[in-house]
Amino acid sequence: MLAEYRSEITELKQSNIHFARIFEKHNKLDQDVKDAEHGRVGMSDIEIEKMKKEKLLLKDEMFKMILEYKKAQV
Repeated sequence: MLAEYRSEITELKQSNIHFARIFEKHNKLDQDVKDAEHGRVGMSDIEIEKMKKEKLLLKDEMFKMILEYKKAQV
């Protein structure tokens, strides 16, 4: 996820509690989706799609925060 921004993500996780929280929530949702898709957890397709949409919203929010952070560094 957003691998090209590894250093910015590391810095934001340490300096911005909101970013750190949504980053962790995104990772948990990612693991939950994988578990459901591989049959390790019983979940309906609707529940999986809902988690994927939430994950995407979090990723979008993180991306915006990363871009704002980079802009402030210039």
